[in-house]
Amino acid sequence: MPPSEPLSPRPAFRLVAFLALMCFCALALPARGAPQYGFAGGSSVRVIGNDTGGRLKTRFAEIRALRSRGERVEIRGRYCLSACTLYLGAGNVCVDPDTRFGFHGPGYPSRPIRRERFEYWSQRMATYYPPGVQGWFLSRARYVTSGYLTLMGADLIRMGVSRCRDS
Repeated sequence: MPPSEPLSPRPAFRLVAFLALMCFCALALPARGAPQYGFAGGSSVRVIGNDTGGRLKTRFAEIRALRSRGERVEIRGRYCLSACTLYLGAGNVCVDPDTRFGFHGPGYPSRPIRRERFEYWSQRMATYYPPGVQGWFLSRARYVTSGYLTLMGADLIRMGVSRCRDS
């Protein structure tokens, strides 16, 4: 076997340069299809979908933060239930007409809620809904204490909520 010649530094440099270029491109382009965040028009977008809700105080704080950052909120997916519906009040919001929204009134999981607490939390929740949804929530949905009163995104669009593009 002939003695091997040392490798030229040129191919190694090309490989490193190629890998560096690939890393740069991957970092410079927005992540398409990321489930939680994307970018549109220079401002961030929060995509919400298939959310079963959660604790009111936690969701109130999250929505206040979204508002203060001016983040756009797109509610998509098959469903948005319970405290998820409060995202409708996050400011710059749109909905997919095919998303199912499940509303209900306030309550405690392990005990009945007193009348004054029911009124307080109902009013507080209503402040997070857009005007077209607020009246409907206070007159109908807040009295649902078992299961959900559902609306489709298309119903919310008729009530004045913006429709998401590409839906």
